[in-house]
Amino acid sequence: MMSVSLNINGRDRSVNVDGADTLLDVLREQVGLLGTKEGCVEGECGACTVLIDGAPVDSCIYAAAAAGGRQVTTIEGLARPGDYSPIQQAFIDGGGVQCGFCTPGFIVTLTALLRRNPDPSRDEINNALSGNICRCTGYSQIIEAALLVAAAATSTPTPAGAVAQ
Repeated sequence: MMSVSLNINGRDRSVNVDGADTLLDVLREQVGLLGTKEGCVEGECGACTVLIDGAPVDSCIYAAAAAGGRQVTTIEGLARPGDYSPIQQAFIDGGGVQCGFCTPGFIVTLTALLRRNPDPSRDEINNALSGNICRCTGYSQIIEAALLVAAAATSTPTPAGAVAQ
């Protein structure tokens, strides 16, 4: 066993890991963050997606020790408790949530995309989501949620007193 220092959702934590522990194991079993889901345990379904230094990774195949000293963001870290990030709200408003099992992975993946590119095309959204599997929604509501957030982020408000064109 070795002690590893992680920054998870803006909070420094020290965890004990061995070489076989995945980041998913540590998040769920040691830290108690259950929003990150265990699906395939092979890095294929995306249910376990978290951000490491802002980039999406499959935590089920990511060694916990390799996350030492890095910024780890889970679904729980995207908004303050009782609040929703724009993409979380868009999933709610647009029906992007069905059973909910894959939802955290989709939201974390889309968060990374929208931070990197606030106005992605439908093709860019599809490409970003290529590592996430959903068996319930058929993806259309998920893609529409991302497009809704992109449209809101890129729209320019009309100044007070001005007439909208």
